[in-house]
Amino acid sequence: MLTEARGGRPGLRLVVDRLAVHEESTVHDHRKLGRELGLFDTDPLIGAGLPYWLPDGAIVRHSLEEYVRGLERRAGYQHVHSPVLGKRELYEISGHWAHYRDDMYPPMDVGGEQLVLRPSLCPHHALIYRSRGRSYRELPLRIAEIGGMFRSELSGVLGGLSRVRAIQLNDAHIFCTPDQVEAEASAALAMIRKAYDALGISPARYRLSLPGPGGKYVAGDWDRAVDILRSVLDGLPYDAVEGEAAFYGPKIDVQIVDGAGRESTLSTVQIDFHQPERFGLEYVGADAAKHRPVMVHRSIIGSVERAVAQLVEVHGGAFPAWLAPVQLRLLPVSPAELPYARSILDRCDDLRVEIAPEGSLGARIRDGRLVPYQAVLGPQEVAAGQLSLRLRDGHRVDAQPAEEALAWIRAEVKP
Repeated sequence: MLTEARGGRPGLRLVVDRLAVHEESTVHDHRKLGRELGLFDTDPLIGAGLPYWLPDGAIVRHSLEEYVRGLERRAGYQHVHSPVLGKRELYEISGHWAHYRDDMYPPMDVGGEQLVLRPSLCPHHALIYRSRGRSYRELPLRIAEIGGMFRSELSGVLGGLSRVRAIQLNDAHIFCTPDQVEAEASAALAMIRKAYDALGISPARYRLSLPGPGGKYVAGDWDRAVDILRSVLDGLPYDAVEGEAAFYGPKIDVQIVDGAGRESTLSTVQIDFHQPERFGLEYVGADAAKHRPVMVHRSIIGSVERAVAQLVEVHGGAFPAWLAPVQLRLLPVSPAELPYARSILDRCDDLRVEIAPEGSLGARIRDGRLVPYQAVLGPQEVAAGQLSLRLRDGHRVDAQPAEEALAWIRAEVKP
């Protein structure tokens, strides 16, 4: 993104002034701060729990999605796309209709069929696996998607991006042999921890979510699945909590806490013996016989909406450089330096750069305080073809040739 700023971004000056006064003590509320920063908003004509993304918020979201896809590709995942609708029969087979119906939207009668907005991606991925015969040589088969799903949330629990009705979920399903389950679940948890490091967020705790009393859960080999997840968590502190499992199997929940102290789940690793049985999933083993695979459900960052909400609250809008809506801000001292600023901008197709040519220099520096890198361009920099960088923490980097400075920024903005 290459832009020339005119008058600053909406609400940024207000946010910067507030951060300057309360830098250490402010509790960031993403619902307020996200609007002030121009990341997202809502409209009653669209509906409650259905936020829309503004340009800067869309940049954060897309950067996050690209990072996750890259992480998954390097780990051997194959990306797919599947519809946000499915026949009611699909969710009857998966068990969602019997065990999760209260969180689903009513069916729609279309052409003599009942279609449902999906509450989960796993039934679609099970059908993708089942679309042709599979051999043990293909396993583990890792299928990933950032896809839409829908939850019929009550109005009283909706809030900003953290609890919404239309969700973009970073989801994946690993189809593997029983002998591969523990290694795949361990690798999934390691990916989650790696992503958290890159995002600059920390889990509040790890939770082993177990079944509880009542008819909420399907029958199955729960003890075996729980034993595997306990082995995956070995060496990490965790709490075992009854009643928090998915209806089809136990899971590891990575819990986060927002600025108001509310806890929620962001990432999960789940083991599922149920849906492979329900969908009749098979693979041909080395013995030429047919066997049942195991599904490992895995989400690195959970919903994109909740992930961005947590990032806003943790970083207060000062995102890691690779996520920042603007990565470099150019500040020409006078109109005479504006052509040089535009020549720098033209060299930055791979960076998100804006020119802020209007207002006093001090005001422009303050307005860009959330931007990772700012460059003041005066007559000296123009004459020498250099950039003098000012970092977000107030430190300055000695003037250096523009290409060297841009190369350094490019290296710094990699997650």
